[in-house]
Amino acid sequence: MSYTGDVTVGGPADTREVLPGLVLRKLAVGPYDNNAYLLHDRESGDQILIDAAAEPARLLELVGDRPLSRVVTTHRHQDHWQALEDVVRETGAATLAHPHDAEPLPVPVTTPVEHGDVIPLGAHRLEVIHLRGHTPGSIALLLRAPDRPHLFTGDSLFPGGVGNTWGDSALFEQLLADVTERVFDRLPDNTWFYPGHGRDSTLGQERPAVPSWRERGW
Repeated sequence: MSYTGDVTVGGPADTREVLPGLVLRKLAVGPYDNNAYLLHDRESGDQILIDAAAEPARLLELVGDRPLSRVVTTHRHQDHWQALEDVVRETGAATLAHPHDAEPLPVPVTTPVEHGDVIPLGAHRLEVIHLRGHTPGSIALLLRAPDRPHLFTGDSLFPGGVGNTWGDSALFEQLLADVTERVFDRLPDNTWFYPGHGRDSTLGQERPAVPSWRERGW
């Protein structure tokens, strides 16, 4: 079956080859239906996990017996790192997060990452995009590809709107500005994005609604 990105807690991962030799596995975990994403580079054998959110046993099963070099935490909220300590202890993976969101995490951040930094995965690269507003250190990860970019947005961008800013107009304006300038203004409509909860979407699907997000204020 082709990839849909529709996963449920307790169900199997959905898998796609996002680039030749680079495999993505999406798994839903925990009481808040968090998405965890595993990227596996077949040539080098290397893997990166994005958000060790919950259910460490299921995440470790997803990782398997291949090396896990890094775990990237997209932001500080607890539902995105409940399994981080267990996964790092079992795999020895390095931990990556933005410095503004590092302090609440249960393990030290071994590699702080800032806007524009690059995270290697075999011959591939993930670009860090700082999206301020949902939390001070929220990040997205961009995988560029010849035919279609892939973007992991944490809780900063979802189908239907930007992340929660709890009625704070200044935070909302900051987040919408960053998402507009650093995502929509830079990337094409066919960019596929993977949020921290729920289904995937494309920037082209969401782009027409951005003015209405601004008007409604959330």
